[in-house]
Amino acid sequence: MSCQLLHRIDPDQNMARFYRVEVLPDLFGQVTVERRWGRIGSRGQYRMASHPSICSAEAAASLLVRGKERRGYGIAA
Repeated sequence: MSCQLLHRIDPDQNMARFYRVEVLPDLFGQVTVERRWGRIGSRGQYRMASHPSICSAEAAASLLVRGKERRGYGIAA
């Protein structure tokens, strides 16, 4: 399964955020997309969504990542 970690850091605005998207199997035979976001160094918030197949889960995850990249997030080093 895949995991993508994005950061958006802007010292002028005192902004240090992270956004993580991970595709994981669940116990019921479906696939979940877990999103976690917040300030770097904090635990942050999270949300999970179930999908019937790995293809639909990865498509949903890539849409989320592209949306965050348009908002200025970059892949964490």
